[in-house]
Amino acid sequence: MGIGILGSFLVLSLFFRPLLCQQPNTDGFFISDFLQKMGFKSTKDHNFSAHICSWQGVGCDSKAENVVNLTAKSFGFSGVIPDNTIGKLTKLKYLDLSNNKLTGLPSDIWSLGSLKYLNLSHNKISGELSSNMVNFGVLEILDLSVNNFSGKIPEAISSLSSLHILNVSRNQFDSEIPSGILSCHSLESLDLSVNRLSGLPNGFGSGFPKLKFLNLAENVILGKSSDFSRMDSITHINISGNMFKGSVVDLFEGPLEVIDLSRNQFDGHISKVTFSSSFNWSHLVYLDLSENQLSGEIFNDLNNAQSLQYLNLADNRFSQQEFPQIDMLSGLEYLNLSGTSLIGQIPQELSSLSRLKVLDISKNHLTNRIPLLSNRNLLVLDVSYNNLTGDIPLELIEKLPRMERFNFSYNNLTLCASEFSSKMLQSAFIGSSNGCPIAANPALFHKKGPKHRGLKLALALTFSMVFLLLGLLFLAFGCRRKTTIWAVKQNSYKEEQTISGPFSFQTDSTTWVADVKQANSVPVVIFEKPLLNFTFADLLAATSNFDRGTLLADGRFGPVYRGFLPGGIHVAVKVLVHGSTMTDHEAATELEYLGRIKHPNLVPLTGYCLAGEQRITIYDYMENGNLQNLLHDLPLGVLRTTTEDWSTDTWEVEDDDNNSIQNVGSEGLLTTWRFRHKIALGTARALAFLHHGCSPPIIHRDVKASSVYLDMNLEPRLSDFGLAKIFGTGPEDEITHGSPGYIPPEFLHPKSSSPKYPTPKSDVYGFGVILFELISGKKPVEDDYPEDKDGNLVSWVRGLVRNNEGSRAIDQKIRGTTSQTQILEALKIGYLCTAEVPAKRPSMHQVVGLLKDIEPAQQ
Repeated sequence: MGIGILGSFLVLSLFFRPLLCQQPNTDGFFISDFLQKMGFKSTKDHNFSAHICSWQGVGCDSKAENVVNLTAKSFGFSGVIPDNTIGKLTKLKYLDLSNNKLTGLPSDIWSLGSLKYLNLSHNKISGELSSNMVNFGVLEILDLSVNNFSGKIPEAISSLSSLHILNVSRNQFDSEIPSGILSCHSLESLDLSVNRLSGLPNGFGSGFPKLKFLNLAENVILGKSSDFSRMDSITHINISGNMFKGSVVDLFEGPLEVIDLSRNQFDGHISKVTFSSSFNWSHLVYLDLSENQLSGEIFNDLNNAQSLQYLNLADNRFSQQEFPQIDMLSGLEYLNLSGTSLIGQIPQELSSLSRLKVLDISKNHLTNRIPLLSNRNLLVLDVSYNNLTGDIPLELIEKLPRMERFNFSYNNLTLCASEFSSKMLQSAFIGSSNGCPIAANPALFHKKGPKHRGLKLALALTFSMVFLLLGLLFLAFGCRRKTTIWAVKQNSYKEEQTISGPFSFQTDSTTWVADVKQANSVPVVIFEKPLLNFTFADLLAATSNFDRGTLLADGRFGPVYRGFLPGGIHVAVKVLVHGSTMTDHEAATELEYLGRIKHPNLVPLTGYCLAGEQRITIYDYMENGNLQNLLHDLPLGVLRTTTEDWSTDTWEVEDDDNNSIQNVGSEGLLTTWRFRHKIALGTARALAFLHHGCSPPIIHRDVKASSVYLDMNLEPRLSDFGLAKIFGTGPEDEITHGSPGYIPPEFLHPKSSSPKYPTPKSDVYGFGVILFELISGKKPVEDDYPEDKDGNLVSWVRGLVRNNEGSRAIDQKIRGTTSQTQILEALKIGYLCTAEVPAKRPSMHQVVGLLKDIEPAQQ
């Protein structure tokens, strides 16, 4: 269809070109000129002689003089739309240029004052949204979703008083939502999701009397439940993945059909919803309250939600309780009650939910047997991490091959595993015993004809006897060996390191060796894909048995390795080699909590593995390395040790798949102050989120340049947050293991009255050092500091600032790339952050504000 329309446009433009040249100011001429300048070429021959108003995708007014409708969806356009083309269609009311590859708009598009519908979604348009949108006074629908718009949403949006639908999702808008949006009283649908918005204007809830659909998901909005009061018409609300706080009870009002409050910090007893609100359960179709801090018992009257299709209450802080009554929810298709403190047994009534496709009741305290679960549509089943016992029903086992995913691990179950591979048994049935006799459960065997049954049984009996004898031999041989899961060998620093065994890695003078026989029984938890059955063996394969060839860095908490998990998941694997005072359960709980902490400037914790005494954390791989390597011209994948012992002279690390680790290098990106300021601001936002957006606040404890990474989009991301708590380190450890040049003075002066334990202000000090590095290009210690040979970066720069000589600290590479005044203001911010007395240092929220005040203008 699209090609045919385009062919029509092109051929008509060529056919009428002589006529159009004689009438250069007609709508036909402007559209023809637009097509030609966008480089569209037809592949079919057409012979049209019709007027422009008969072209497909073009609509004209009643007099056939002016174009009022132009649809060019999915035409393959790319680049910037030129001026004096579609911007000259003065009577245009409907414009759809979605699903192309446009990168910029013409300056005269804002003069289309008659537009009522504008769709520019799914393009690549970048830059800030122009305040000239004030001219769109009659616009009713505006869709700019899935582009690269950045900066603030302009206050000029207040002029769009006729707007019914606004969608700017999946862009890079930041700062607070402008108060001008409250003037759009006609809004019925508002989608601002997947941006970097940080706050709501006062009176947000009461500003939209007609609003039915609201989506603020995946931003960094710090707000409260009362922000949504008086939204009397709303039916769909999604504010997931933000930092909202307050009682969840306050949000259950009005004719809501879809409620997604997941991954926030809401609290309260949701059982009070029935008694304290006017909420009508009968309308509810979708409810997701997962990953909050809800307490008490689950809703008492869930059966009143007769229309409910999706229910997710996972990972909250509910009291122990028996399975809620949901047998009347006949339309339920998705049920996730994972980590909700359920006790007792799984009710047989679940089988009455005939439409149920997903059932996740893992990580609870459920006991007794698994019921038959005769749900014929079930595709996903997870009952792992419970206390279930007995046989898995044969009828249920027969349905498993038709399912997409299932997991019965970490219970006390038995099963007849005739048709399951060893890999499946080691991933989905960890801890289960195979209780399948030779001739039992004939229904599990493939039946090709009665004449083969005796042969099959004979073969099965023969192979069973052979495997039994082999098992006894291996058992006898194995008893002679000393069975240790983890062995530690201490060598001197000068001793030659010998690495042996199937799993070995080396850090400093310690070699850890794991018994490979245990690798397939140790699970790897991946948060976003909980039903992927990865094990420690997959980590071994991903990192080439933790070979030094895959080593990326050796930090305070342990070595970091690069790897690819099955499915091509690119990860960085950190081994916390120093152990922990936490039990496995405590460590898992803490890591699960850290996995729920999301922010655009934090390296996300993807998963973890508890292997023996080791705590292994898994992160998204950061393609462009860390700030220390980039700023000081160090190669990626190469360790810089205190003894300057380089393990290789190369500047890249290649793998067998030609996926080289990039080295962006300071000769490129870091030669502008704009980019260095971007790194500073992003890092400050990450710390501000940890300090002010998490409850309780998270103190990083080791803020330094090597903890700041750049992702594939060159966005700064802070790593290693929350790991110190898992280590269980004390104040003396903070001093001992702190990174030279970043240790706050209160840790180094025992007679000081300042606290000797980490606080948010000690993180602020570390950030101040990073800011000095970004400005000066020098390392925190062991660098050339003119006239301060025995000092460090902080003492040198602070001395220059005190003497009004701060300009001497500016790196030559960024001189002239912006106003020197801006860089000097940044130096003053670093000066405040590195104050000797912690109380005199600003908070990270204040630092973010100060840095935004000196943000370089967009070029």
